[in-house]
Amino acid sequence: MTDPVTGGDPLGRWHRLAGGAVLLDGFHALKHALRFGAEVPVAVAVDRPAALALAGELAPDVRATLDALLTEVTEATYASLVPRPHPTGVAALAVRPTRAANLERLRRMPRTAPVVVLDHPRNLGNAGAVIRLAAGFGAAGVLTTGTLDPWHPTVLRGGAGLHFATAVERTGVDELPAGPVFALDPEGDDIRGVKLPDDALLAFGSERSGLSAELRARADHLLALPMRPQVSSYNLATSVAMTLYHWSAQGGGRPAARPVP
Repeated sequence: MTDPVTGGDPLGRWHRLAGGAVLLDGFHALKHALRFGAEVPVAVAVDRPAALALAGELAPDVRATLDALLTEVTEATYASLVPRPHPTGVAALAVRPTRAANLERLRRMPRTAPVVVLDHPRNLGNAGAVIRLAAGFGAAGVLTTGTLDPWHPTVLRGGAGLHFATAVERTGVDELPAGPVFALDPEGDDIRGVKLPDDALLAFGSERSGLSAELRARADHLLALPMRPQVSSYNLATSVAMTLYHWSAQGGGRPAARPVP
């Protein structure tokens, strides 16, 4: 089918852009990316009317944008574009924000919400879940140290397009933005007795080995989450959720907004 925007072949257009863009896998990822200002040069759907009907039901705020953007393609074409086809039959390519822009955004002070720091994370799905949590709580950003790429396709899938709702980047400990570092560690003080400032950096160690020596040395405070004896640990995303909830329950950030599908 002809691309209504360019008048050309959407498959060819997709392949021309794929090397420098990130994959938005599914309707909900595309919906979230558009809501938070992502630049989306091409989007496809196996069933365009069904995708627009879904937008009318769940995301009327972006329906008009999707109407102008979506190109209908065959199932075979769609399957050739997406490694793991999504049940909604929708996919898009978005322009990734530059590293410089993300880091500059996080270095601006004063910050009104914490930055989440994942120290040498290992699990791509966990990283995506953390980005989704950070976006939901209005965190200023998610930074990772180590080798994991926070814009990896599996992380993007887990983040449901919400990379564009916050600043997501990989960095070194020596490049972290200013602000007091509160690092989660079993030997730390009980988090329930500590107030987390809005400009905090909330650091979480690797799922396997905890905090690196470099990050521990950078920490200003060590905090521990309440945990029943003989339970070894929480999932990384659970730990981040508990910590961000503790911050928000103390009055941090903006008042809670009305939920949006």
